[in-house]
Formats: sequence, C-alpha cells, structure tokens
Amino acid sequence: MIQKSYDLVVIGSGPAGQKGAICAAKLGKRAAIIDKKVDIGGVCVHTGTIPSKTLREAVLYFSGIRQRTFYGRNYMLKDDLSMQDLVFRAKAVREKEVEVIKAQLRRNGVSTYEGCGRFIDPHTIEVAGGENGPVQLKAERVLIACGTRPAHDPAFAVDGERIFDSDQVESLPEIPRELIVVGAGIIGLEYGAMFAALGVKVTLMDQRPTLLDFADKEIVDNLMFQMRRMGAVFRLGERVVEAGREPERNRVFIRLESGKVLHGHAVLYTVGRQGNSDVLNLAAAGLECDNRGRVTVNEFFQTAVPHIYAAGDVIGFPALASTSMEQGRLASCHMFGTPAHMPDNVIPYGIYTIPEVSMVGQTEEQLTKAKVPYEVGLARYAELAKGQMLGDEEGMLKLLFHPQSLKLLGVHAIGDRAAEIIHIGQVVLSIGGTIEYFRDTVFNYPTLAEAYKVAALDGFNKL
Repeated sequence: MIQKSYDLVVIGSGPAGQKGAICAAKLGKRAAIIDKKVDIGGVCVHTGTIPSKTLREAVLYFSGIRQRTFYGRNYMLKDDLSMQDLVFRAKAVREKEVEVIKAQLRRNGVSTYEGCGRFIDPHTIEVAGGENGPVQLKAERVLIACGTRPAHDPAFAVDGERIFDSDQVESLPEIPRELIVVGAGIIGLEYGAMFAALGVKVTLMDQRPTLLDFADKEIVDNLMFQMRRMGAVFRLGERVVEAGREPERNRVFIRLESGKVLHGHAVLYTVGRQGNSDVLNLAAAGLECDNRGRVTVNEFFQTAVPHIYAAGDVIGFPALASTSMEQGRLASCHMFGTPAHMPDNVIPYGIYTIPEVSMVGQTEEQLTKAKVPYEVGLARYAELAKGQMLGDEEGMLKLLFHPQSLKLLGVHAIGDRAAEIIHIGQVVLSIGGTIEYFRDTVFNYPTLAEAYKVAALDGFNKL
C-alpha cells in the first residue's frame, strides 16, 4: 500500500476544506485534501449552496416575478416550464465551479486524493475507493471538513420522486402541482418560496410555533406576508409523524400528531441535516460525535484530540458556506501558529427566499433581552427610485442604533439584493461606527444602497 506524509490532511473539499488546505499551503506546509471524485467542491457545489441559489435565479427569471409590478400578477416568461429548464443553469454553473476549485488547489500545490477517507489511528488516514487503489496518508495535523447530508426519518419513505429531500430537488421528474414542505427552516423556506413563485400550491409545516427565531421578527413577518401573497400556506406548531404515497390516487399524504391528514402531489422533507462523520471511523482517532454527526470543537476549531481540527457544517451552527470558508482558514492559522479570529457579531446571514432576507448584528429581541436601549431607522424600497425600477415595493432596510451614542447595533433587510447591500452595514458595524456615517455619505443614485441614508434620516427624526 502506498504511504505518504503531510503536514495537514483535510477530509472534505467543501468551503472549509478548500480554504483550510490552501491556507496551510500558503504558510509553506505540505497539504493534501481527500474527497470523492464526483464530490470535489463538497455539498456547497453539488447539492447545496451553488445549485439551490442558481435554481433560485432560474426561478426568478422564468417566473417573471420581478416584472409583475409592471406587467400584472399573472405575468410569466414561460408557461410550460419544466424541471429541465430550471436545472440547466445550475449544471452549467456547477461544472465551472468545480474547474475553478481544482485550479485553485493545483495552483497552491495542494495534493488531492480521490476516495473515502477513514482514520486508522490519530495520525493515519486511509483513502479507499480511488482509481489507484488504497493509500495511507500520515498527517501531522488533520482537518475534518466532511460536511453534512439531509437527515432522514424512517417514518418518511423518501423515494426521490414524490417524497424527496433537498439533495434530490434537481432530479425531480416534474415540477409538483402541490408541494408540502415538512420543516420550515432556512432550506425549507428557500425551496418553498421558489416553488410558490412558480405557482405551485405550497404548504409549509413546522412543529415550532415561530419561524427563524434568530432573525428580526418584523422581517420574518414581512417574509411570511409576501410568501402568503404568492399562495404559500403556513401550518406551524404541528408535528408531522408520517408521510407516504397513495399510488391509486397518484398523490402523497402526511399525517400529523393531532390526527389530521393532508394530501398533495409531493412532499419535500427538510428537517435538519446529518454530519458525514459517521463514515470516518472517529473512534480510531479517539473522537466521537453526537447523534446528528456533529463534532465538538473549541474556539480555535480544535477537537478533543489537539492535533485534529474540524470546521464547516460538521461542527453545526451557523453552517453557512461563508462562515465555513473562514472557519477552515482560521483552523489552519491556529494549527500552524498564525492566530486569527472571527468576530462574533459581524457575520452576515443571507436567506435566499423570495424575497431575499439578510441580517448582521443584533436583533430588537436580543437588545431588549440584554436591556440595551435602541432606536430604529427604516427605509422602504417603495421610497427608493431603484426599488420602483426593480418592481420591489415591499422590501425594506432596518437600522438599529443606540439613541445616545448613535452607534450602529444591527442591520436587517428584506427584498431584492438584500444579501448584497447588507455588507455596507457590516463594515460600519465592524469598526464600531455610527449612523452619522450613512447620513453624511454620498451614495450612488439610484441604488438600493441609498436605503442606508433614508433609514438613517428616519432614525434621526425619531430622536
């Protein structure tokens, strides 16, 4: 069996694995990355962030939803839309992204091994399933970045056609006429909004009485209002105990804990994700994971075994591609003596529903709980020339700031390009700036960025 030695061996080539390996290489270390040939780029590229957000762009294009303000509520670019129309763009983007990742790893001298990695001992990882047979890699340090997969429940007979998970959306034979989404977290809301925009009758189920508890309540209420306008129905506080097919009627059903039964054309099951750590033989490395496959780490992304680190979705919340990239880089920095840190309160969140939601900093609820006084400045897209041009009259930007010091405390946005403009607020937050910056700055006109000035002036008017 071939044996090779490296300063760092990374298991998984998603955002955390890529950036961790590349950072180590830039620090002059010998780095290797392990993943299946078909999975280079990880879940982010193949079934998660990239395909879902590209699918969203296709939905926005074909549905014509951005144009309905001008051309009527029934406007649609193409009437006989198919799943093939929607996934064509995602396949093209994925192929290009895989080539970009391969080129980055190659350019930085990172060795790649195709196959499945598993621990033999704390410093040895065996790679099996590759074209060249099994290989053993000796590692001074290890980064676990193996990602996650959709969690399944035996009560839900997932078949990839009528009862499917988020990894299987692209392979659907047709666009469902009626869709029941079980689990109204970020993934469920994103796909629910996409299908609702296409005219699908969408019902979103969740056993929790409220949605997106970490987000601003006013923004969440706005999102639910706009999704309801597209025909989505929310049934919260009800637990789904079973889902199955009714072959004789060519339909599916879900049974609720209360005894109620709902029927539809298809079910999308999006109740959490499961870490892929169960295939790594963690016990051989002296590690264990929880029942969701998550690996526990400290603030430096070290596991209970000091030379083994973990980053990305496998360590749990926030499980974003953006934070995973930074976690992988920070883990490499720490293991090779170049300390760095990620500030907790200036990480932006983007929820790619229709409409888009984004936030950075604290919410009203968090500030109230912490007994921090605050004031609110609002700007509505309907007040902006750019908002009118884009046909988005429901979007809004919300600034939270201290009424005495004027220090910015949080920024919350919903509407077209919300995840793009949030970074203006992120910069001001990160430097401890005040809303005076927005009042005194000249923004391009007409732009959505101008919302910051409008919101700041609204805030000053309340003082």
